[in-house]
Amino acid sequence: MNPNSELEIRSGIPHSARVWNYWIGGKDHYPVDQELGDQVIATYPQARELARASRAFQSRAVRYLAGEAGVSQFLDIGTGLPVQNSTHEVAQDVQPAARIVYVDNDPLVLTHARALLTSAPDGMTNYVHADLRDAEQVLQEAAQTLDMTQPVAVMVLSTLGHVEPRAGIDLMRRYMAGTAAGSHLVLCDTIATPQTLAAQEAYASGDTPPYLVRRPEEILESADGMDLIAPGFGSISLWRPDHLADGSAEPVDQWGFVARK
Repeated sequence: MNPNSELEIRSGIPHSARVWNYWIGGKDHYPVDQELGDQVIATYPQARELARASRAFQSRAVRYLAGEAGVSQFLDIGTGLPVQNSTHEVAQDVQPAARIVYVDNDPLVLTHARALLTSAPDGMTNYVHADLRDAEQVLQEAAQTLDMTQPVAVMVLSTLGHVEPRAGIDLMRRYMAGTAAGSHLVLCDTIATPQTLAAQEAYASGDTPPYLVRRPEEILESADGMDLIAPGFGSISLWRPDHLADGSAEPVDQWGFVARK
């Protein structure tokens, strides 16, 4: 890690973590991030809803894993900027001794994580400043906090679009190869539709690294050889939705799954 990384925050260039923070209603972004976020919304109005559905899916998946599945260790890759109901808050609400490692490579995320991602007294929270592509480095550093001989929930939510689809599938297999039996993979990302492809182009216009949408099979293939947890693979808003008055939930163009190794 570059010891001066915190000095490298570039407020004049949009960054995915900050654009995402804007979409989900956070306050940790710059005008340039809001400008790009609005530009994408103009092309794809569901962008904000999709981002918020991703955060809600994360919370439901963590609560299931820490509760029903009994998982007490979480590796959250592509953390983004801290917001309410972060992984450690949800997990430690169910299991106070849960251990969580966050992974991101944005200096702004690093600065906020150190200040805000604080563990419950009985548990532990740590942060790895690394690129998600460096699976072996991430796993090695995470092992300083997590017991990798025991099940771990690997979480990659709305993040894999920074990697080419085929490389992303291989990357997920590298991560899961480093985990014990009984570990879980929680994965979701945006599926390719005419509308999301247009949003992809609008996002790329912001002089920021591209974010690539995927065909559904390019998301699901990451779970090959694993057992999908019901209700399986599909729109994340339909994965064990919280109780709704009319018993329904509207699907979004972000699909995902929870799978057990």
